[in-house]
Amino acid sequence: MDNAISVSHLNYHYADSDRLALNDINFDVAAGEWVAIIGHNGSGKSTLAKNLNGLLAPDSGTVEVAGMTLSEDTVWDIRSKIGIVFQNPDNQFVGATVADDIAFGLENRGVPRPEMVERVKDALARVKMTDFADREPARLSGGQKQRVAIAGIIAQQPEIIILDESTSMLDPAGRQEVLATINQLRDELGLTVLSITHDIEEAAGAHRIILLNDGQIKEVGTPEEIFAHGSELLELGLDVPYAAKLKEALSERGVKLPDGYLNEERLVDYLWTLHSTM
Repeated sequence: MDNAISVSHLNYHYADSDRLALNDINFDVAAGEWVAIIGHNGSGKSTLAKNLNGLLAPDSGTVEVAGMTLSEDTVWDIRSKIGIVFQNPDNQFVGATVADDIAFGLENRGVPRPEMVERVKDALARVKMTDFADREPARLSGGQKQRVAIAGIIAQQPEIIILDESTSMLDPAGRQEVLATINQLRDELGLTVLSITHDIEEAAGAHRIILLNDGQIKEVGTPEEIFAHGSELLELGLDVPYAAKLKEALSERGVKLPDGYLNEERLVDYLWTLHSTM
């Protein structure tokens, strides 16, 4: 499988700091994969995202996106391949209505109006917001606003979506709604998803997790592999999923459970089986 993103020996530091914000970063993201990037505040997550689409220029190292090496000559082509959904959707809205807002980015790219109308309709349908086309974005709920922000990105037909803490301001129901939408779109459109998040439950749904600590990659692995080190995550200022906490609490009470991480569904299945044999 081809890589959507390849990062090799990436280094970056801010002008007002002697410390590297990113220190020898190396990783690949396969096309169609969902990768979560987690780490404490200041670990380098958002800095890494900005280096991927040229908002920040690396001190050294290379970034390849969709087979193109990031440079001054390729930066605009690469940005056309990446859509970013930010933490606060209100900062992305510029149109008077939902449909106007989605069309804004297409107008800037010179998309012909007949094609623009079809792309807006299709994007709204994909995020189940067709009935809200003429609404003012400010009057939507948090989850609805994020779905409109996602529609604005989808209409531009990127190959990669970066979620930059895009569910952190939502309640649990809104968070699940947005993540389900992204998952469905990834399946339907073959999108690659890079999720920058503090939400451990969100990260648990990814194919792989990259754990950043003080600008360096500490570990890369599946959610099962990463969350099996629950105490180490706590030491790094991160939380652990509820299932991992419950497993540890049960172990302290003498309930023997399998090694490794169990998500909530697998943990419930195991406990149900265990209960039926008692």
